[in-house]
Amino acid sequence: MTEPTLGPTPRRLRLGMVGGGAGAFIGAVHRIAARLDDCYEVVAGALSSDPGRALASGAAIRLDPLRCYTDYREMARAEAARKDGIDAVAIVTPNHLHAPVATAFLEAGIHVICDKPLAISTVEGEALATLARRHNRVFALTHTYTGYPMVRHARALVADGAIGDVRLVQVEYAQDWMAETDKQSDAFQRSDWHNDPQRAGPTGCTSDIGTHAFHLAGYVSGIAPNELLAELHAFTPGRTLDDHVQVMLRYPNGARGMLWSSQMATGCENALRLRVFGSKASLAFDQENPNELWLTPQGGSAQRLTRGRVRGAAAEHATRVPSGHPEGYLEAFAQLYRDAAARILAIESGTEPPAASLDLPTVDDGVAGMRFIDAVLASHRAGSRWTAL
Repeated sequence: MTEPTLGPTPRRLRLGMVGGGAGAFIGAVHRIAARLDDCYEVVAGALSSDPGRALASGAAIRLDPLRCYTDYREMARAEAARKDGIDAVAIVTPNHLHAPVATAFLEAGIHVICDKPLAISTVEGEALATLARRHNRVFALTHTYTGYPMVRHARALVADGAIGDVRLVQVEYAQDWMAETDKQSDAFQRSDWHNDPQRAGPTGCTSDIGTHAFHLAGYVSGIAPNELLAELHAFTPGRTLDDHVQVMLRYPNGARGMLWSSQMATGCENALRLRVFGSKASLAFDQENPNELWLTPQGGSAQRLTRGRVRGAAAEHATRVPSGHPEGYLEAFAQLYRDAAARILAIESGTEPPAASLDLPTVDDGVAGMRFIDAVLASHRAGSRWTAL
């Protein structure tokens, strides 16, 4: 059996959460991920601004009522003053609260683990990056799919030159949950804040899943585009923000790429797919089949690489169970929490973080995502012209 390359943490980190109260899907995902490798214990939360809901949500996950807050600013002050205060906070709110909540906790000296996108503007994102560096705090961004062992392996293969010079990058992220037309459905109700510029930011689908596609493409290929041409579209009548985006990409080394993300792709569940074509070979990854990676050498046969069978430090670090036993989304999410814990404890002990933990997406990846959004908007507004990134 392959074991993760990081051993048990010397202690459980004390984790707080802002957002993620009763009925919130992503809050439960964060809590499961945090506990999976026994690196954290959730001890405090501002799970709702409504007092009754905050207490009920806290009771449901066995929090001390005295550590169930309704104001994240009060929580940051109170927890920073406690000897047993939280080490880190997980932020699982709508987008517009990411920056103010993260700012409050960073200024209180508390590490941050935040959902993407980082903020609703590049200015906010850059301010967070500066603040995290000033206070020497870990700021992890939950680009979940980078936690998969086979994504880590693909990244390592490209970095080691296994596919040669990168020539083409093709990434897509297709969902259909916004195609729901029944206004009483859960999906339709969930889409409400995603279509509000005050809460979601200036884009919809682009911020929500386009940033995932953009980050995954750069994470694996090791290259970032310097120009793009984009078109935003809303298929739903009356929708303020985009529910579909398509982007052409140019890279400094001459490579070309394409990215499209849609939440109107009927029949698609969570179809995030990446292909990277090099001068020697190509790689293909499908998020809905995360335990395999396809490597096809030029002029050769396609090779199906499977989690638990490949040999490589990056994949082994993120692998928990033997081959043939599927690992998935929750384990990938947990990998980010595990890597964040290693980096937090390194700061606490005054040591260098383990090399294996350095693949963790951070606030700087979030800033890159905000700049991507800016360039997409600029290109679209200019009639889909090539725009510097």
